[in-house]
Amino acid sequence: MISHVLPFLEDLQKNNNRDWFQMNKSRYEQSKKEIETFIEGVIPEIAKFDPSIKFLEPRECLFRIYRDVRFAKDKSPYKTNFGAFMARGGHKSHGPGYYIHFQPGGESFLSGGIYLPEPEVMKKIRQEIYYNIAEFKSILSLPGFRKFFRGIDDWDRQKLAPREFPKDFPEIDLLKNRSFTVSHPLADQMITNEKLFDYSMTVFRALHPYNLFLARAVE
Repeated sequence: MISHVLPFLEDLQKNNNRDWFQMNKSRYEQSKKEIETFIEGVIPEIAKFDPSIKFLEPRECLFRIYRDVRFAKDKSPYKTNFGAFMARGGHKSHGPGYYIHFQPGGESFLSGGIYLPEPEVMKKIRQEIYYNIAEFKSILSLPGFRKFFRGIDDWDRQKLAPREFPKDFPEIDLLKNRSFTVSHPLADQMITNEKLFDYSMTVFRALHPYNLFLARAVE
């Protein structure tokens, strides 16, 4: 059960400095262990319907809490969230996968798909959508999918249509996305709820057809 993660992150938000972190290193390790244990259970369950992640280890999925501040205006040394990406190749994967984000204040969420793909990968995804638009729209319209996702996250959608595609394509907005992720919010109460595991698996199972489509595009 996830019980120490949010309290630790709440305190980290107020004390984002190395001295405090070193004094609370045991709390960090405890929180990290909770998430690794959670992921250790998630991987074989996802693998039942998506064998591509079957041999993953939790440490391959969990993102580092340490920020790269070399070129950042914000010099806070630590992220105030934990994130884990379950995909073939772990969190460094360029393919589709399953993501869970822990952050207090109602900022936690479950997600999946492909985040900020490289230009060649993005081109392949757009082509797959363009040539199979009916199939793609049918996936986005599946009752199980629509229960948890409102569609592709549009936070990073370019203004103009990609050059390679006709501007009068009826679903051109789908091709304007630079990321092909979908997200489902998690309340703080759900993070500490004993039903979190089963709920996450239900959401990830609904996400699977979408990831299958993207996997076909990039592989």
